[in-house]
Amino acid sequence: MFETAELCSQIDKKDYKKQLPELRAGLLQAQFALSKTNTPVIIIVSGIDAAGRGDVVNALNEWLDTRGLETIALDSLTDEESERPYYWRFWRQLPARGRIGIFFGGWYVDPILQTAYQKMKKAHLHEALTLMRRFETMLVEDGALILKFWLHLSKQEQRKRLNKLQKNPHTRRSVSERDWKHAKLYQQFLEAAETAIRQTDSGNAPWLLVEATDWRYRNLTVARTVLETLHKHLEAQSSTTRKSANSKTNLDTIDLNQRLDNKQYREEEIPPNLFSKEKISDSKTILDTVDLNQRLDNKEYRDELETYQGKLHRLAWAAYQKKCSTIIVFEGWDAAGKGGAIRRMTQVMDARLYRVISIAAPTDEERAHHYLWRFWRHIARAGRVTIYDRSWYGRVLVERVEEFAKDKEWQRAYLEINDFEEQLVKHGSIIIKFWVHISKDEQLRRFQEREQIPYKQHKITEEDWRNREKWEDYTIAVNEMVTRTSTHFAPWALVAGDDKRFARLQILKTVCERLETVL
Repeated sequence: MFETAELCSQIDKKDYKKQLPELRAGLLQAQFALSKTNTPVIIIVSGIDAAGRGDVVNALNEWLDTRGLETIALDSLTDEESERPYYWRFWRQLPARGRIGIFFGGWYVDPILQTAYQKMKKAHLHEALTLMRRFETMLVEDGALILKFWLHLSKQEQRKRLNKLQKNPHTRRSVSERDWKHAKLYQQFLEAAETAIRQTDSGNAPWLLVEATDWRYRNLTVARTVLETLHKHLEAQSSTTRKSANSKTNLDTIDLNQRLDNKQYREEEIPPNLFSKEKISDSKTILDTVDLNQRLDNKEYRDELETYQGKLHRLAWAAYQKKCSTIIVFEGWDAAGKGGAIRRMTQVMDARLYRVISIAAPTDEERAHHYLWRFWRHIARAGRVTIYDRSWYGRVLVERVEEFAKDKEWQRAYLEINDFEEQLVKHGSIIIKFWVHISKDEQLRRFQEREQIPYKQHKITEEDWRNREKWEDYTIAVNEMVTRTSTHFAPWALVAGDDKRFARLQILKTVCERLETVL
């Protein structure tokens, strides 16, 4: 694989100086054009030790406008990072749309290092590489542009360069015992890198092997590749925009009923949502299995509430001591009683142990990233309880029904969400997910009650009434959500919510039972 990066390619000083001004101007122009788009650019600079990764990153920082650029160099895991899933450290550093993020090695460093040191088995390496491919594919599908560079030196050239650096008093400090140790493991590093590159080299996130023997050739090759890739991407976006504008039809001016009657449209030519969807009355959904007639009398509720609240108090502290994080997700109909159920939990837990996160429309900063970014950054340290009042499932619920997300965006979200939750669970977190279900009649009663009671009027809005009109659409979305994301590691619990006492107790029992099982 690396033979093509050992050809002694060079660029002389005169030619380098001739090419550089035009290249730098082009980079700045492309970066400015990029800033006007919704594309985040991720550049991974990796390679063999002494190949000049730092020099390449420094050159890019010199030639690009640093106001639209971040450089991310992550070393060994910190205590804060080790208490969260591995990819947390990368998610929180991802560049916003229109910006460039340069990663020193990125998510490839640890797997290659651990494999070369023979601390990671091949099976675990393949698992890690599969996760990388999925991660990169997810980012690209969301609009990201990923460039990956492997800077290569032959074994002889690496040793020669290390000796040269060590003899120079100005660069001696840059050579450590670790560098010499890695030089002795050259073949092991090369084999690990070959496996990583081969298994993660794809059309949407390709690797480029760069010969690093000559620094001028190395720097120009990387910079020129960045410029060419940006140009192609920007031109493709511009072309797509032009085609879309030219082919767009003003459907408001068309008498669709007349066209349909005259059969001038084939069915597949009709824009989405013109044909009626299958109605809920025509088929059964998972929500029909919830028995909404379940009730608790006040005495039984009070007795059991005290019992399970006491259990939750003790279990929350036990989970904290064992550094076992708990993530509790609440979804459900408007006025289903999510807030009341949350309060019955938090009133018995120490405030130092939990955090309640209420999810609303994303901020401008959150819109500038992948939709999961705002949830990754909220992941708490080990042992804490995080309660979500609404969650990442908004992507396949409100964003789907209200058409805030494109079809392809919410359709791929099921896989992305399952992957997200699996990473949390593999790191040791407990995920408990509730859908609080109520009948349409009960929701109407609660809406009307809220309008009449002064201290509850803030809870009812025009949006709530508008959402109610799309009850059947939301039911379809909920059914598919549960079907596709109720996994063995993060199952859904459907809660009968017509009786608030029954619902609150069912939620408390479920949380306690899950914690007891794990702890």
